[in-house]
Amino acid sequence: MTAATGPVPILMYHSVAHAPSRAAHGLSVRPDAFAGQMAVLDAAGFVPLTTRELAAAWRDGRPLPPKPVLITFDDGYEGVHRHALPVLAARGFPSTVFVSTGWLRGEHETGGALDLMLTWDQLRDLTEAGAEAGGHSHTHPQLDQLTDDALAFEIERCRDVLTGELGRPPVSFAYPYGYSSRRVRRAVREAGFGISLAVGNGLAARAQGPYALRRVTVRRTTSLTDFERMVHGRAVGRLFAADRALTKGYAVVRRGRQLARTASFRKARETRG
Repeated sequence: MTAATGPVPILMYHSVAHAPSRAAHGLSVRPDAFAGQMAVLDAAGFVPLTTRELAAAWRDGRPLPPKPVLITFDDGYEGVHRHALPVLAARGFPSTVFVSTGWLRGEHETGGALDLMLTWDQLRDLTEAGAEAGGHSHTHPQLDQLTDDALAFEIERCRDVLTGELGRPPVSFAYPYGYSSRRVRRAVREAGFGISLAVGNGLAARAQGPYALRRVTVRRTTSLTDFERMVHGRAVGRLFAADRALTKGYAVVRRGRQLARTASFRKARETRG
């Protein structure tokens, strides 16, 4: 076992598909590539954990396996059931599937999904096979751009739908697009989630706090060599240098939009008052 405070690679997947939609293509992974990546983890002795298990270990200070790794999927694409589940089940690998509850097919569906999504029965299949189901909002908006009421709805509706469909409240949450703020993180905590994941494209560490853990993005263009470097924490900064530069630049733009929107709401309230 290793110290509970050591860095952990948290892999962020989206779709696993042969022919994804154009909107989902860049963040989709080919089924054969996914199988190869899981073989790399197995051969190197990595031990996959659910997000719930990592949260418990870091909360209680318990030791982790020598090579912990988290396999996570965002949004809730059908290919996770069709293509990823058989590979994970064959190796006994748990995972975490963060779903936008309004995107899944069924009675809660709101539309707007980028590709074919899971049904609730398929999500139940995944959880019965060892996956953890986590929250990813209800309709997948940029949470830090919402009003307080809209923010609370997105998080709480997601929590309540998951609880009703699966019979237990979700523990983990992942921010749509990876965007959060102090206000968003507080809302997630107050809704009862014990851990939440961003992106950041770096290894996760306990010092990041339980509501802003970093993940590394696995794309269709991720080579097996780069995947190996990623999970071993080698050259992660170089692999994601362009992403980080774009993120920093766009953060300034989005912060300006948020300030403008807040000023507009304040002015409207003053006018009505």
